[in-house]
Amino acid sequence: MVAAAAIPLASSSGSFLISPNVGLMVWTLVLFFISMAVLAKLAFPRISQALERRQHAIEESIDAAERTRHEADELLAEYRERLREARRQAEDIVQRARQAAEVHARDAQADAHTRRDQMMEQTRREIEAETRRAIEQIRSEVAELTVMATEKVTRKSLTDEDQRRFVEEALQELDFAVLRDGGGGDR
Repeated sequence: MVAAAAIPLASSSGSFLISPNVGLMVWTLVLFFISMAVLAKLAFPRISQALERRQHAIEESIDAAERTRHEADELLAEYRERLREARRQAEDIVQRARQAAEVHARDAQADAHTRRDQMMEQTRREIEAETRRAIEQIRSEVAELTVMATEKVTRKSLTDEDQRRFVEEALQELDFAVLRDGGGGDR
C-alpha cells in the first residue's frame, strides 16, 4: 500500500527515484541484510572452500611441475657431464693414437705413416659413432622427459600423435650441432 501511495505522489513531484521513501528504504535494507545473512551462512563458506581447494590444487600442480623441471635439469646436467667425459676420452684416444704414430714413425717412416692414417681414421669413425650414439641417447631421454613432464603438468595421458609432436618440438629446440662440433678436437 505504501508503494501504491508513493507512485502517484512521486509522479506528481518528478521522479520516484529521486524522492526518498523511508518505508521502501527500510524494507530494502531489511531484505538486503537478510539476504547477506543467508549468503554468509550458506553460500560464502562453500565458495571459500571451493576457492581454497582450487588454490591447493594449483599449488600442488606448480610444485609438481617445479620438481619435474628440477629433475629434468639434473638429468640434463648429468648427460652433459657424460658427454664431456666422452669428449675427454675421445681426446685421450686421439692423443694415444698420435703418440703411437710418432713411435712407429721413428722405426719405419713409411709404414708408420700408413698405420697412423688408418688409426686416425678409425679413431675418427669411433668418435663420430660414439658421438652419434650419445646424441641419440640424449635425444631419446629428452623425449621421454618431455613426455613425462608434459603428462605431469597436464595430468593426463597423451596420444601417440601428441607425444610425437612434443618430442619433435623439444628436439628442434635443442642445438645438437654444438654437441657434434664441440667434441672433435683437432681433426
